[in-house]
Parts: sequence; C-alpha cells; structure tokens
Amino acid sequence: MDPKEWSDKLLTNMINADRSGATKLIDQALSAGFEPRQVIADILDPAIVQLGRLWEEECMSLAQNFVASKIAEDALLRCIPESSANTHTKGTIVIGNIEDDFHSLGRKTVGLFLSAAGWNVYDLGNDVPAEELLAKALEVNASVIGASAMMQTTALNIRKLRQLIDDRGLTGRIKLAVGGAVFNWRPDLVAEVGGDGTAHNAVGADELFMRLQAEARKGETP
Repeated sequence: MDPKEWSDKLLTNMINADRSGATKLIDQALSAGFEPRQVIADILDPAIVQLGRLWEEECMSLAQNFVASKIAEDALLRCIPESSANTHTKGTIVIGNIEDDFHSLGRKTVGLFLSAAGWNVYDLGNDVPAEELLAKALEVNASVIGASAMMQTTALNIRKLRQLIDDRGLTGRIKLAVGGAVFNWRPDLVAEVGGDGTAHNAVGADELFMRLQAEARKGETP
C-alpha cells in the first residue's frame, strides 16, 4: 500500500473508534519499512487533517471526534522519537491553542515531536488568550510562540496575538508560528492572521521553529 492507503485506513479506524485496529495498523506500517517520521508525516498527519475537515463539516459528533483524537494520540506515541539525552536544548518555545479553540490533537502532536527533537516546550493547552501566550513567552525568554487553531473562525483570533507582539515593540524579536488544519487548506490565512510561518505537519515544525528562532535572534522583521 502507498502512504495514502495506510492513512485512509487509519482514518477509518479513528472514526470507528477501533483503537486496537489503529495500533495494529501503525505497527504494520513500521514493520513494512516506514520510518517513524514518515509514519507521522505521511500516514498520521493526513488522517488528522481529514479528521479536522469532517469536524468542520459537522460530519461527526463531539464524542466521535474525542475518541478519534485519543486514538491518533496513541498512534503518535508509538512512533514518536525518543527525547534527546543531550542536556543542551535547541531553545525554548511556547505553544497553545488560541482563545476559543479546543482541538488539541495537532498541538499535542507538534509539542511531543518538538520535545523529542530537543526543544524546551511550554504547552499552555487549549483556549489560551493572546495575553497569556505572550506573557509566558516573555517569562521564559522564548523567541517563538506557536499558536494553533483548527478552524478559520478561531484562527482569526490569532490576529490579537500578532497585534500584542507589535504593540509591545517585539516585532522581529518574538516570532509567531501558526498551525492547524485550516492553514493547510488556506495557506493565505498565515499572512492574514499575522503569522511568520507555518508547517504542514509535526515533522516540519522542527525546521520552522529553528528558522524562526534564528530570525528572532537577529531581530529580523517580516
């Protein structure tokens, strides 16, 4: 099977609340020669994106979405790389779902992957006001904030965070990474909400945060 077929089968397991089937599928993919990063990027992440579409189109219940998300999280944990034993971290970052957004799966995926990749991650959870994200970034001296949203209606709340960063004179010194299914569907939304960049999946998030942190340390503005 190609990655899309694996991903479609995983999505079916998630929708049908087939936890054991999803676990078996991920183990089979790993045994078939897929690297853990490829499983995350090419099998799990597309399934998560499709799950977001179904939710936005109101094709599944809240209970279905919750169980499907837990199954996806289990799948992620089966193939997440081990955390680096090196005590030196790549840097400190703050992430959270923006105010009014409660779809935690994508954010958790990114947070777990970045932690394993060597970042010091402060995950503030769901429904986080812009003020709280910025305050935490200043408290822990983070140069990048990652704001997540699944749908356009909540993604637009990220504009307040952009405004706060600019109003505090921190433009270029604190970078704003944005993520969530809606940014994959509508790439133009990144600029609309004032984001400095996005990644299509958790694997790409490491490179994105490295780039934004480097820019922030140089004080580069968009």
